[in-house]
Amino acid sequence: MENIHPIFDRLLQRKDREAFLNQKAKVLWLTGLSGSGKSTIAQALERELYNRGYFAQVLDGDNIRNGINNNLGFSLKDRKENIRRIAEVAKLYLHSGVISINSFISPTQEIRAFAKSIIGSEDFIEIYINTPLEVCESRDVKGLYKKARKGEIEGFTGIDSPYEVPEEPDLEIKTEQQSIQESVAIILEYVIPIIKLN
Repeated sequence: MENIHPIFDRLLQRKDREAFLNQKAKVLWLTGLSGSGKSTIAQALERELYNRGYFAQVLDGDNIRNGINNNLGFSLKDRKENIRRIAEVAKLYLHSGVISINSFISPTQEIRAFAKSIIGSEDFIEIYINTPLEVCESRDVKGLYKKARKGEIEGFTGIDSPYEVPEEPDLEIKTEQQSIQESVAIILEYVIPIIKLN
């Protein structure tokens, strides 16, 4: 077993992968209430980045809750574990040179700070999708607010579980006042200079 030894110095580094992909990897963390438009914006942003030659991956409830986190509920303890796993996956993408677009309610300052501590503050871009509760509730695409109001869902953010507004997000998007395209354009204007390699 004497030939077993660390080879970290021979592994590809993040900068190698970033050079290959011609981009700087970052984690774009979209936070906001259910129905705020996070997932729609994330998907449109991913497509627009792709069209501009950037390689990004969306992580959201649909591809996380149905797979890696399908054993977790919605208690604050489970939400924290949900975010921990997501942040660790995003960190793997980050070190692979990939731009990770994370779309999660992540309702508390503590949970978002926890994610930021795992990913690293220099690579974590917090984007607050600021949409009033009444607007989110009027959209209610999945009927979740209706169920929460009837008491069929417990611990639903904005109804019987708090959402703490980010105090100093890197960017704030107000979907009540602008279209998806306008929202994506604002994010791109902010993000492109950060992810552009040269």
